[in-house]
Amino acid sequence: MGEIDVLRQVAGRQGGMVTTEQALGAGFSRDQIRHLCRSGRWVRVARGRFVPAPVVSLGAGALRRARLRAAVDSLGPHAFAVLDTAAELHRLAGLRPTSTIHVSVPVDCPRPQRPRDPALVVHQLTVDRRDLCVVSGVRATTVLRTVADVILRVDRCPAVCVLDSALNRQLLTEDDMSLLPALIARRRGAVGARACLTEADGRAQSPLETRARLRCVDGGVPPDELQIEVRDDEGHLLGIGDLGWRAARLIAEADGQEPHRGPEALYADRTRQNRLVNAGWRILRFTWADTLRPDYIPYAVKAALASTPPR
Repeated sequence: MGEIDVLRQVAGRQGGMVTTEQALGAGFSRDQIRHLCRSGRWVRVARGRFVPAPVVSLGAGALRRARLRAAVDSLGPHAFAVLDTAAELHRLAGLRPTSTIHVSVPVDCPRPQRPRDPALVVHQLTVDRRDLCVVSGVRATTVLRTVADVILRVDRCPAVCVLDSALNRQLLTEDDMSLLPALIARRRGAVGARACLTEADGRAQSPLETRARLRCVDGGVPPDELQIEVRDDEGHLLGIGDLGWRAARLIAEADGQEPHRGPEALYADRTRQNRLVNAGWRILRFTWADTLRPDYIPYAVKAALASTPPR
């Protein structure tokens, strides 16, 4: 077995990443490592850490995961991912994608020198050992602690999106939610974060649905139901709407790109919509761009409610 095969086996156990010491131990010299990186055959993901493969052979997701693991690993065995980076590892939706990597070292450890990587932000957060876990091979704050830290630092929309995502994916339970007020108490941003807790709803299946709901709430037309089920007189399911106003037979759909991409998804959407329309329901459709206009969604819903035909 050659040196590169040995190294790839090591990388496979470490999320695609290897260290300089591991490469040297496999038989590579420092000059060879530098040449492989400069030629693009290897990718440097952190100080003294590499992916032994060219960028073109890696997916964006695999490279990002390797970068996260390498960044945490480069700061020592007690370092752990926090804030947006921990949320990313837990796959919590609702935060704006960023190249920044947030890592914390314990408060009783010497603070590392300024990292060379401009995307790496080093914190020293006071975290109980019970608030740490390993996710995708990386030490990070638990979902509960991550959510508490994040909602203290972001605005209302992304905070509620993160809460909805955690609940919808069953990463947080209602019992966990009852612990959050104590976790955020007396911390900067606690007042706003506490208000966000009352707006969380795990039935929302995407940040777009959450944002559309919040626009409706702010505009005075909160939906009666989320994931509203519409059935015919015999009880057969005709379709499920993202937001619903049952008395007005009105549904609002949040049209994200991923769920509606591809011909099969479009065909299913149209078939479902035809069934609902034939049953006397009206459907409004909103996109992410619509949520950026504070008044548009509630205006459209109010207009539809005002024009509800008599039954």
